[in-house]
Amino acid sequence: MKTGRLEAFSNGVLAIIITIMVLELKVPQDYTFQALNRLIPKFITYLLSFIYVGIYWNNNHHLFQIVEKVNGKILWANLTFLFFLSLIPFSTAYIAENHFAKNTVAVHGINLFLFAVSFNIVQKTALDSECKDSLAAKVYKNKTKEIISTSFYILGIAISFLYPQISLILFLTVALI
Repeated sequence: MKTGRLEAFSNGVLAIIITIMVLELKVPQDYTFQALNRLIPKFITYLLSFIYVGIYWNNNHHLFQIVEKVNGKILWANLTFLFFLSLIPFSTAYIAENHFAKNTVAVHGINLFLFAVSFNIVQKTALDSECKDSLAAKVYKNKTKEIISTSFYILGIAISFLYPQISLILFLTVALI
């Protein structure tokens, strides 16, 4: 199968994820800046999660621009990735509602870790279906970012119970590298 159907389905799921996340930003009943200030934790988590979803949409798009065909393994790997990514509205709301409490930061970090790992599986599965000398295989050969990102997620999850703010900085750093 050509990659277009998988891309269209993935784009639809990602659009729904972003829509669900933005619906968590309720308009305050009061029209004061103080009322808006109470939304800051929700807005920050929405912004960060939006960036993550955007990054993975971009990565998925670029991957399937150079992969020529999709097989059953790739479809299931992509569905697994979309499953973990679809949990981002939950972990985003959970962390925002509880003002960055330690366990909420850990749950959010676990979610980030799981969809990062699942995307790496999509990438590996897609590249394994291509010729080892293909353009796709050459482009994605470097695993440095994957190793750094995974390490930062694991470290962030581990220290979230002591220093949730540092964990959030580590999670943000992954998005920036």
